[in-house]
Amino acid sequence: MEVFADFLAKIDNPQHRARTEEVLRWVAEKFPKLMPKIAWNQPMFTDHGTFIIGFSVAKPHLAVAPEKAGIHQFSDEIVQAGYDHTKELVRIRWDRPVDFSLLERMIEFNMLDKAECTTFWR
Repeated sequence: MEVFADFLAKIDNPQHRARTEEVLRWVAEKFPKLMPKIAWNQPMFTDHGTFIIGFSVAKPHLAVAPEKAGIHQFSDEIVQAGYDHTKELVRIRWDRPVDFSLLERMIEFNMLDKAECTTFWR
């Protein structure tokens, strides 16, 4: 989590900072094989040099970016969880709980789908 310390310190709202830290810590503990890093000023996790999932913070939500393929794969589940999404990211409003089981499935999907990927992005 040291890699994310500066990013987290810049989140002014203490509840948003705590939620973001909780999610990042959960990913790091659940998927110890993934490499935590900051790129493009955002926290993300990679596997063998390829992007798996990234996060960003906005005033109304925590954004989760599993790439377009991850959004497409889980679009119905994302809506069922009460989140909205674009082609590239899921918006988890700060007043909504994090569906960690959905997050886990998105990460597992990307890890399997990109197992042979030799580029950062799909």
